[in-house]
Amino acid sequence: MNKSIRVTALFSIILTIILLINLTVVQAFSVDKYADNPKNQRGFYDMQTIARGQIFAGGTVLAQSTANEDGIYSRSYPVDSPAWGPVTGYLSTQYGASQLEASQNNILNGTDDSLITNNFMDLITGEQPDGANVEVTIDPQLQQVAYDQLTQPGYEGAAVALQPSTGKILAMASSPSYNPNNIDDQWAQLQEQEGNPLLNHATQETLPPGSIFKIITTAAGLNNGYNPDSTLTGASEITLPGTNTQLTNYAGQVCGGSQQVTLTTAFSLSCNTAFVEMGMDVGADELRSYAEGFGIGQESNIGVETAAGNIGEMPDDASVGQSSIGQRDVSMSALQAAGMAATVANGGVRMEPYLVNRITDSTMNEIRTTSPKEASTAVDEDVANALTDLMYASERNTSGYNGNSYASKTGTAEHGDGLPPHVWYVAFDPDRDIAVGVVVKNGGNLGESATGGQVSAPIGRAILDSYGGGQ
Repeated sequence: MNKSIRVTALFSIILTIILLINLTVVQAFSVDKYADNPKNQRGFYDMQTIARGQIFAGGTVLAQSTANEDGIYSRSYPVDSPAWGPVTGYLSTQYGASQLEASQNNILNGTDDSLITNNFMDLITGEQPDGANVEVTIDPQLQQVAYDQLTQPGYEGAAVALQPSTGKILAMASSPSYNPNNIDDQWAQLQEQEGNPLLNHATQETLPPGSIFKIITTAAGLNNGYNPDSTLTGASEITLPGTNTQLTNYAGQVCGGSQQVTLTTAFSLSCNTAFVEMGMDVGADELRSYAEGFGIGQESNIGVETAAGNIGEMPDDASVGQSSIGQRDVSMSALQAAGMAATVANGGVRMEPYLVNRITDSTMNEIRTTSPKEASTAVDEDVANALTDLMYASERNTSGYNGNSYASKTGTAEHGDGLPPHVWYVAFDPDRDIAVGVVVKNGGNLGESATGGQVSAPIGRAILDSYGGGQ
């Protein structure tokens, strides 16, 4: 055998070994990575031959599979409303799956390892197991209210309602949205539509929170020597240390008409200068610690895609001052905003939010139920009670206050020169175990003059007013 043949043979052997190693790695260690990748459509072609389980909320079926006379299944969404698109997601042989249809795919098609006991006889006989059903925590009536409140005025944004004592997600509306029926026919139009309707704006989009972040700044202050009667600057403007930048109160006003105000007054009137002063005094490390305690910077595994939010770098007092009022690099989602209010409502204990309530088999027998879990203790009960009193005072000073018993905070967040602000409202009703977080992007229909009290608060109050409780 001459040298060239030996070299070629050796090279071929090496390539064969590399191929075998690669196949072994893929087959043994990367099955889940590739099989569960939403771009892998093979698993979704299987839906046509599988009695895929339902997604439902209470007695309302949100997603189901039905077979034609040839035994070929198709997926449909009986409520036929865009209110549910970001929750169920879509299922397509062409474009894969999203949201619950993707994250719960193995449950819905009956192949999840947790279903082995239920599908034991099917494994013995070799028959295709029926899919299991996924029940979500959402209140259908509340979901529609939240969606209508956002979309009827033509707003872009999101609204989330949580049960503070458990973390149950009671509503999760996103605008713009889409109807998951016939997703293949809508795909090109949805890709071109402004506002990214395929995104779950309630969980995947993070925005600067503005003054609702003052809840966290106040929590840090109350744990570092401040109390509701502590005095802070009420000046109309404050210069950030080491800069020529001045931060002002809303409309350049002196806070409550006084150069010195209590924390209660500063919170109820949302005076920026007071919170810049307190935030810089508390410092970056404490501010970050309390933000993390309230869940900022952390993703939630709820079955739909979530974004972590961020508090950003704070290398100096000037950046701390800006961050203290929810500007600079601070960002959060509507889900996190609702969770912030829910944490105060729950005595300072943050519960892990969850969307999947139960898994049932094809005959509706319960397989498992989600149990509430504590995520963190953001503040102790005394601080939570103090925050609650401050939020009561804030609600009484918010546009449209009508004598309700809600505790709230509004926010108006700048996000670019000349652009209308994003406007926020977070609140809770202590009598009915519900908290809300609402954000309307770019000022809704009020443009640059918009405030959270004018635009977002009516949405939040409508959701709270509509909740019947009893979940």
